[in-house]
Amino acid sequence: MAALIKKALINPVLRNNGIHRLQFVRLAAYWNKDWKPGPYPKTDAERIAAAIKYGLLPQDYEPYPDDGLGYGDYPKLPIVSADMKDSLYNWDYPEMKRDFGEPMNTQYDVFTEERLSNARTRFSAKFTLASFLGVLGGFLTLHLLCEYNDWYLRHPWVRVGIMF
Repeated sequence: MAALIKKALINPVLRNNGIHRLQFVRLAAYWNKDWKPGPYPKTDAERIAAAIKYGLLPQDYEPYPDDGLGYGDYPKLPIVSADMKDSLYNWDYPEMKRDFGEPMNTQYDVFTEERLSNARTRFSAKFTLASFLGVLGGFLTLHLLCEYNDWYLRHPWVRVGIMF
């Protein structure tokens, strides 16, 4: 009896029609056109609506200038590289250190952990370059001053063209 009830309950779920219906419902998600920025805001009402759309305060919202690059109403956000973010925070995407729905800078892919960083370094770029060139120049000077050309020993029994 249990086998008949089990078959009666599971069989409709496993039929092809049910599977296709489930897949269709599963695929009814956002499209990439739903995430596309809207047109550049011209009025204050459009500006406030765009700020709410991106989860920002209206006074913090500043769109990119309308210069034809196609950013539309996307907010102009500061550059924060991934290695400047907290590693111990419970991120939705820990490998990229970002949360779901978080607005990102348009140059986000340049400032991931394995690429560029806008973190303040310990030494300035001029000091680092001067140190590198100083060490390289020191080794070059030592090489030129201490160069030894006679690596092959001349045996006393060998003369030019004559062997004893």
